[in-house]
Amino acid sequence: MGSGIGAAMAVKPDLKIELGKQGVFVTTISDLYNWGRKNSVWPMQFGLACCAIEMIATTMARYDLARFGAEVFRPSPRQADLMIISGTVTKKMAPQVVRLYNQMAEPKYVIAMGACAISGGPFKQGYNVLKGIDRYIPVDVHIPGCPPRPEALIHAFMTLQAKIDEQPLTGSERPRHLDAEAQGEFPIPVQGAHDLEPPVNRLVWPLPAPAVIGTDAENCG
Repeated sequence: MGSGIGAAMAVKPDLKIELGKQGVFVTTISDLYNWGRKNSVWPMQFGLACCAIEMIATTMARYDLARFGAEVFRPSPRQADLMIISGTVTKKMAPQVVRLYNQMAEPKYVIAMGACAISGGPFKQGYNVLKGIDRYIPVDVHIPGCPPRPEALIHAFMTLQAKIDEQPLTGSERPRHLDAEAQGEFPIPVQGAHDLEPPVNRLVWPLPAPAVIGTDAENCG
């Protein structure tokens, strides 16, 4: 098999096209594996706020997301591998979002749809709104806007497909599900006395270094 992969990688693109005209298709295991993954992404039937209306519109006949392989929105996280965070994530809902993400099958992906999902949007200063779901789970594609139109979600979906297509199956850049030491389940935050605890998952949201505070003598001077 190893020699077969090497031979396929050595075939020039023009020769590959000519072979295809003769009914001979040459490819690599990596390309075949990623082709299957990128064309069979199943989103979860899950919405949070007004962005969900645009997400639903994307699946209707006018935009027809099924053209890209996302044929059916699955009602269960165990049957889905794409979570579209469509709308405002409140701190009351954040634990449920992380729990659903943990229940999804690997390989799994996340699209954060809309300003609220990626940063809190116009509710950023609110006491009850999470300032971005990427504080708790890894996000593959962010979509700005309030709310983004279906075209933006389709573009994000195609961006995700391109990202899957370029993933190597070995090395440090390999997908998480092929890395035995990678984190598979993410900690679910709980409601604390004043905020979610922990406030962020440091594995996916590295906090900036704390500001250096001078000594009392330096401050007085």
